[in-house]
Amino acid sequence: MRRLRTPFRRHVLLGLALALAASVAAAAGPLVPAKPAATEPAKSAVEPLAFGDIPTRADTDERFIQDVIRRSQQKDPSAKLVPQLEAMTVSIAKLSQVFSRQEMQELAAMRLENLMKHWNFYARELADWRRDLQRVSSPYAEDATELAARRVVWEATQSAMGSSGAASALSDRVSNILAQIAQADRALSGPLNRQIELGRQANLVQANIDAGRKSIASAIAYHDRRLSMIDSTPLWEAWGDPRFTQVELAGAVAGLRPELDFLREWGEFNASRVRWYGTGALLLLPFLVWLTRRSRKVIASDAEMRAAAQVLLRPVSAWLVLVLVGILFLFPDAPLILPFVALLLALIPVLRLLPPEIFAVLGAWPYIATALFLLYRLSFLLLAQALYFRLYLMAVAVLTVVALAWLLLTAKRGGTPNPLDRTRPIVRILGWAAVAALLVAIVANLIGNVSLAEMLCGAVLYSAYLGLVLYAGANLLVSMIRLLLARRVMTQFRVLTQHAGPLLESVNKLLMLAALVAWLVITLNEFRIARPVFGALKSVLGYPLEMGELSVTAGSILLFAFSLWIAYWVARTARLVLQDDVLPKMALPRGVGNSISTLTYYALIMAGIFVALAAAGFRLSQLALVVGALSVGIGFGLQTVVNNFVSGLILMFERPIQPGDVVEVSGTQGTIREIGMRATTLATFDGADVVVPNGTLLSEKLINWTLSNTSRRIEVNVGVAYGSNPRQVMQLMLDVAKSTPGVAAQPEPSAVFAGFGPNSLDFGIRAWTHNFADWVNIRSEIAMRLYDALAAADIPIPFPQRDLHLRSVSAQARGELAAAIKPGDPPAA
Repeated sequence: MRRLRTPFRRHVLLGLALALAASVAAAAGPLVPAKPAATEPAKSAVEPLAFGDIPTRADTDERFIQDVIRRSQQKDPSAKLVPQLEAMTVSIAKLSQVFSRQEMQELAAMRLENLMKHWNFYARELADWRRDLQRVSSPYAEDATELAARRVVWEATQSAMGSSGAASALSDRVSNILAQIAQADRALSGPLNRQIELGRQANLVQANIDAGRKSIASAIAYHDRRLSMIDSTPLWEAWGDPRFTQVELAGAVAGLRPELDFLREWGEFNASRVRWYGTGALLLLPFLVWLTRRSRKVIASDAEMRAAAQVLLRPVSAWLVLVLVGILFLFPDAPLILPFVALLLALIPVLRLLPPEIFAVLGAWPYIATALFLLYRLSFLLLAQALYFRLYLMAVAVLTVVALAWLLLTAKRGGTPNPLDRTRPIVRILGWAAVAALLVAIVANLIGNVSLAEMLCGAVLYSAYLGLVLYAGANLLVSMIRLLLARRVMTQFRVLTQHAGPLLESVNKLLMLAALVAWLVITLNEFRIARPVFGALKSVLGYPLEMGELSVTAGSILLFAFSLWIAYWVARTARLVLQDDVLPKMALPRGVGNSISTLTYYALIMAGIFVALAAAGFRLSQLALVVGALSVGIGFGLQTVVNNFVSGLILMFERPIQPGDVVEVSGTQGTIREIGMRATTLATFDGADVVVPNGTLLSEKLINWTLSNTSRRIEVNVGVAYGSNPRQVMQLMLDVAKSTPGVAAQPEPSAVFAGFGPNSLDFGIRAWTHNFADWVNIRSEIAMRLYDALAAADIPIPFPQRDLHLRSVSAQARGELAAAIKPGDPPAA
């Protein structure tokens, strides 16, 4: 009986394990690769155990089997996932029944986008639930797989023992192990069945989520098509139509319940994120108060910081703007009611933080745009009455057109120079474009295209106010960074204070660019053209460019270039930080700091290249052709480049030269300015920059005057007339050398009697200086002092003397020479 039931249970258990593995793999998707379930190996391919190994292996397997039984009898950890799945199922079913297909097609785009966020939220929640299911189910699936593998071995051993007539004790031991494996199979079947059933229920929930998202996507597409259709009665006919004058308050209130439920569910699911954000927001307020007090001191002594500090003189408003703008960027998956409330709370703080330059360019438009945006947002109170909603929308559009036209026509030009003057033409173009869009909205509202009228009016006002919010937030961050980079605020970071100007300019451009991109994306979405624009852009960037086996896209090329730029920026910043702040504070041998910073720079560049290739989707197989061509190029034409590159690495590690050293190579003398991986830049004393390949520095004779120290021997030679006292001259020379500033006391200066010259007695001064950079001036000073000392001691410096022999001289010249010779002079030849 056991022989009939055991294979049946074995196959049932193996099937459950495989089904659970497949269910978990389908649930997890590509997130965590599940361990592949081992199929039962063929018995013919399994080697039975040697009879001598049976006792030891039996003890080991018995302990494993008992552990499996003990774990399977414990409380199933997947039981705690059941309430979550049930609650999710109920919420999804409730959301599916809120709006019918026809009702969804009548909803505004904003509510449709919020419903899509709601469905996406359920999709993420279910994905997290499935990961939890995989985590708790993997041990059971692994135990079942391991049991199946061990059972096959023991069954093969039992068959081998039956044909060889082994001892009954060993046979009983094998049968006992197989019986325990069967018991473990039965213990595991319960939790495995429950986990597999949970996976099936999750698949049903996923199908409902996919159906909900598909229906919302269909409704959004229909809404976009409806922008070009007449979807309501003309306004002059709707005035007397009872269908447009009746109030549907109950339906409107009921329609808001999904948004409130979504907000509650989102808050519960993201409780940890909200807590962390709240903690950061609370810590931000005292930091802004401290920065405000610090900025007052900066204002008193630095007029350039006055404009930046003025923004932070309102710390509460600055805190509210940063917190509320942070909600827009850090919680993009939040219900639309959350950013809606955040934007309403930011109305007054944004106006208080806008710089005067904005008002000089826009005039009173920030105040008008804020008021009109608030009026437009209050239109949701009239959603229950269609006619009044259309009239209210018409009034808001007319007010906006009048205000915009008045501002554009009465705008003053010229006046005080303003950093934002270059944006005036763009502002005027955008203003007249907004007027045109609102006029189209008014006409659309009159003829019955309410969807187009609502979209245009809302997009214009929302984009105008959002632009003010984003600019205020970016300007606030720039002002904070400007004050933090002030020398009186962060003096302990030398790299920040030394490079404050370029760094601030880069950060300013980056923040303003980020704000502009965010504004463009949101504005395109509000005008309902983001989907087609991004779709077309995606198709263009995704178009493949094939060259043989190498296939790239325009998007991958752009991503590669952007990744390289990021890598270069990170590498350059890291080198500056290491050179200016980190390495100088460490006790390192000479030249080690420069080698570390340079090698770090190039290592980050190389790592950035590989990351850029991976981000762009390149594979090593696609680069085989490029690598092959590069190897051929190295073999034929790039030996010198590779030689210089390797020589650069040797220079980095051996450090025979460092930036600032005075060297002489190939007859050129100068100061090392920069050591690169291919060449080294040498600044000569004549003001020229000489680029010397690194291979030349290693292959030719290199003189480094400052390798081990900055000492230099100075030698000054002089000749005095015959008849001078040599000892007096030497003592005078020693006194001059010792009294000259810059001459080192150790080693002591020395004077030497060089020998007897043809016209003079030759002497020399040999002195040392530890100031290599000024040795030429010190040598000149010694020479001038020596000349003065010799003159004061009445020791002449003779002129050169030459003997002139004339072979033939005319009679007249001979007579003149004879007359010119004084008595006592040697006779003329």
